[in-house]
Amino acid sequence: MAIITDPIADMFVRIKNAIARKYLEVTFPHSNKKEKILDIFVKEGYITSYEVVTSKQNFKEIKLTLKYKGMNQNISAITDIKRISKPGLKVYSSADKLPRVLSGFGTAIISTSKGLLTDKEARKANLGGEVIAFIW
Repeated sequence: MAIITDPIADMFVRIKNAIARKYLEVTFPHSNKKEKILDIFVKEGYITSYEVVTSKQNFKEIKLTLKYKGMNQNISAITDIKRISKPGLKVYSSADKLPRVLSGFGTAIISTSKGLLTDKEARKANLGGEVIAFIW
């Protein structure tokens, strides 16, 4: 079994691969931080839902249901996900310099003192923090 040094990036890669293959669901190992990120994805309309399940080996996993739109339901709601802060290089931003993803059409996920927030919520609360990822 491989050691994953960046579980968040691994989750993003699994989601992007599932979208490329037009899968409806994708499963990956559970963590509380991943759950908080997925809460933002659901709230912002990028995915349909997710649930925490127990695998056959008694490990907790997250089963994610992807969201597709368009006439034939063949266009993913997620165009791309980009990991910004990595284990080897943390990226921080003050409240007045929070990034705007695609001029406001995308979402930045910020880890603040009040938990994980979108860039819009962090701006409204005047909070800076670690820039986790961009999604659009």
